[in-house]
Amino acid sequence: MAVSSEGRRLVAAVLVAAALWFYMFSPWTAAWPNFWVVMSCSAVVLSSMALLFTPDRKELLKIEKPLLQLAGGVVIALALWGIFWVGDKLSAFMFDFARPEVDAVYSMKDGFPPALIALLLLVLIGPAEELFWRGYVQRSLSRLLPGKRAADLAFVLTVLIYGLVHLWSFNFMLIMAAVVAGAVWGFIYRICPKALPALIVSHALWDALVFVILPI
Repeated sequence: MAVSSEGRRLVAAVLVAAALWFYMFSPWTAAWPNFWVVMSCSAVVLSSMALLFTPDRKELLKIEKPLLQLAGGVVIALALWGIFWVGDKLSAFMFDFARPEVDAVYSMKDGFPPALIALLLLVLIGPAEELFWRGYVQRSLSRLLPGKRAADLAFVLTVLIYGLVHLWSFNFMLIMAAVVAGAVWGFIYRICPKALPALIVSHALWDALVFVILPI
């Protein structure tokens, strides 16, 4: 079966994301860039592709019930922080490698102002990731995949891809964090696609909370 032009664009966008995550996280390239500069540039690239490759971007960017979206995003972010707090304690109790791997993730903050990191996560990196992974990748797969369960399969595939692009970090805790967070956001998007603005708020706020404001 021939792949549509929309499908080819989606594959290309995911490959670009995978290449960017490899450059940022792999042990062979991680020492080259300034992580936060490259992460910010990656956010611009991914969000630009999401908007450029989405024909109905006005529908994608429509915000219904903005106050409810904002409140929902805050609640989701706080609930997700709680889930990760519990998960951190359990994993540290069960696995000797857990805390050192979490500390390795937090070491990415070294040499960069925390306030600037929080600002980048809130206004650029978090929103861009959610726009790309849920608003573009999961949404496009839901439309492109065949069958009545296309939306369910799109949810599962997006979670798997989101986890796999973190594989080159060789950090089990980071990969699992991506899978768990991606599953939460992806499931909410699966049952309520109109909640994308709330997911953008939650992703941005959760990033800032867990990484800078209230580290776990």
